[in-house]
Amino acid sequence: MKEKEHQSIEWKESWQDEYLKWICGYANAYGGTIYIGTDDDGNVVGIDNARDLLERIPNKITDTMGIIADVNLLYKGKLEYLQIIVDKYPSLISFRGKYYYRSGSTMREITGKELERALLKTQGRTWDGVPLPKLTVADLKQDAIQLFKDKAVKRGRLTKEEVSVEDTILMDNLHLIDEDGYLIRAAMLAFYKDPEKWVTGSYIKIGYFGKSDSDLVYQDEVHGPLIEQVDKTVDLVYTKYMKALIDYEGVQRIEQFMFHKDAFREILLNAIVHKDYSSCNPIQISVYEDKIYIWNDGEMPPNLDSTDKLFMKHSSKPFNPKLANVFFKSGMIEAWGRGFEKIREACALYDGPLPEYEINEAGIMVLCKACDKYLGLLRNDGQHHGQCDQEGDHDAEQDLMRQIIAFCREPKTASEIMQKFNLGRSYFRRHYLDKMLKTGELQRTKPDKPKSKNQKYYS
Repeated sequence: MKEKEHQSIEWKESWQDEYLKWICGYANAYGGTIYIGTDDDGNVVGIDNARDLLERIPNKITDTMGIIADVNLLYKGKLEYLQIIVDKYPSLISFRGKYYYRSGSTMREITGKELERALLKTQGRTWDGVPLPKLTVADLKQDAIQLFKDKAVKRGRLTKEEVSVEDTILMDNLHLIDEDGYLIRAAMLAFYKDPEKWVTGSYIKIGYFGKSDSDLVYQDEVHGPLIEQVDKTVDLVYTKYMKALIDYEGVQRIEQFMFHKDAFREILLNAIVHKDYSSCNPIQISVYEDKIYIWNDGEMPPNLDSTDKLFMKHSSKPFNPKLANVFFKSGMIEAWGRGFEKIREACALYDGPLPEYEINEAGIMVLCKACDKYLGLLRNDGQHHGQCDQEGDHDAEQDLMRQIIAFCREPKTASEIMQKFNLGRSYFRRHYLDKMLKTGELQRTKPDKPKSKNQKYYS
């Protein structure tokens, strides 16, 4: 049976030295096979110099890349052709000073940050595991270390005995000291007083925007050890940047935020752990009246490239595993992807939408939309009807009903009504639509199919 050409098999009519790049790419990917003396369909056409190439190609491979590939002479009738079998190599292979990788049906050169990560991977390291010879334990911020200890003990991740040791021993136990006794980048990011001295962009930028993306009203930056940045950022966003509207359940006064604080905290922690710190860009949080954007220059595993997949059960593969372990030991993050389940649970408490993730080469953008309850309160200029006298609130509600009736003299969909009067779905249905259908002030165009996607309402 003839093999089909795919990402690990190539058919070539004749040998050219540029195919050495392909061999390099196969060695750096998953291995592969090249046939010399075949057409594009895999039919054997033979080559006249097969025996000469059988001697020369192995030498070219060894001389230019320092690896060995199996080169075999094959026959089909009187036709001779070659088979070159390339194994995947554990270390990164270069060809004439450049690195190539087989990706799909193309060969591409590995450069920049990708090359750095690939080289580290061959050494069994990650970016956050690289040692910093000039950084000592004495340079670390004591307040940051103490904060870690307090959180770790409080959450039961470490015992009092385990944290009551010298800082050097603690760092070693957290796997933040390499085999040569040097602190690694993860220790610097988590505990050093000014990580930007080592890594530009290791801070968080927050901005409040008005009516447009260009309308920046005010902004702040959060600096210092990452272990301290989390609480500082959450507190700042929920005290200065996010308006708390007042709601009442009976006589109980409740502060209603647009997005649950626990969900926001988990998203922020994910951004910190998965950020590509070599990019030199800060995490950016953009707050609007009814939504929040959180962006970081990071990556997710290839199998987690959409919102739906992220909220399915999955294993945890942080971009910075050493840094992630620090936050796990502190009790600030969960293992095995539990963080996304916590986001789901927190959003459910607000009866709000799940955050939306956009993952591409530019980084990870998370959109957090305001819940319907908040939008309903916001529509009343941030004042809940419980804060007003009941008569005034009733009058406002009746006035809006009259406006809806006038608007629906021609049939309108629920979405059209909500958009016209800036109403959230749950709030609109509970306070207006259900009441007006019950009183007959609104009618369905399809009364026999109340849940029809083509349903409209008229007065």
